[in-house]
Amino acid sequence: MGVLGQSIPVAVHHSALLNLDNETSFFGVFDGHGGRVVAKFCAKYLQSQVLRSEAYSAGDLGTAVHRAFFRMDEMMRGQRGWRELSALGDKINKFSGMIEGLIWSPRGSDSNNGQDDWSFEEGPHSDFAGPTCGSTACVALIRNNHLVVANAGDSRCVISRAGQAYNLSRDHKPELEAERERILKAGGFIHMGRINGSLNLTRAIGDMEFKQNKFLPPEKQIVTANPDINVVELCDDDDFLVLACDGIWDCMSSQQLVDFIHEHIQKESSLSAVCERVLDRCLAPSTIGGEGCDNMTMVLVQFKKPISQNKKADVGEQSAKGVEEAEINVAEENGS
Repeated sequence: MGVLGQSIPVAVHHSALLNLDNETSFFGVFDGHGGRVVAKFCAKYLQSQVLRSEAYSAGDLGTAVHRAFFRMDEMMRGQRGWRELSALGDKINKFSGMIEGLIWSPRGSDSNNGQDDWSFEEGPHSDFAGPTCGSTACVALIRNNHLVVANAGDSRCVISRAGQAYNLSRDHKPELEAERERILKAGGFIHMGRINGSLNLTRAIGDMEFKQNKFLPPEKQIVTANPDINVVELCDDDDFLVLACDGIWDCMSSQQLVDFIHEHIQKESSLSAVCERVLDRCLAPSTIGGEGCDNMTMVLVQFKKPISQNKKADVGEQSAKGVEEAEINVAEENGS
């Protein structure tokens, strides 16, 4: 596994675990807006919530990751949520009670019905309603020959199958009819392509100011953490998997990125170098025009082909995932 990470502080974070357990790999990209703490929180905690789920133990990865997305919102409330977000935040204003992207406000009697071990901690911020900043979440789990993709927001997961790009997630934008209908029914509005004139994506973790309707379940709020789940069976034609934030997709289409990676993966000695080429291609020399000046993060997972009988066994051992042990590279860079 090769990992390349830039030390420049950005709002985009990632997870890349070849062995979430003995037979499952976990990859995720989290693109923060209004602050970075929710993205950092998701990168730290989401995979552990998937792992501890009863559905995960029963082999239902889709249900496990679906529940984990909503669990992030639950965990970021109350005293424990405040404390964890404070530890991840860069700035604490002791006088106004604010952290980067966080606002303390009474939660009232609005509490989740299920068991929430985080809610038992008492303190001056027991009524913390959660962060006003938020984050996309695009996650992929691989077990045996099955790939499970969960997405909320406008980060995207794309697979290259025999050189053809296939989107495994959908960008959640206000112009989508189903999203627009939910927003309006929940009491929100869309102005200039943005929810209530401010947010340009319709699903996210965090963004609690858009999740205050006590008469609606979490999946029907103005903004929801409810992820789309896509289950795909992997095959020998699969080349690689890409998870990336919108800073990449604003510069290249899915097929353009797949073509670009195919071109450079033959030339470069590592996936790190391939990811660097992608970021070089997307990063603009200046912020004039807007394109290319966003934060950029991508996770590139290459599926090695099955070993043929006439090849040496030291090419790589066959893994339990139905493909050889994937080589993973993460590249992160700030384009602003």
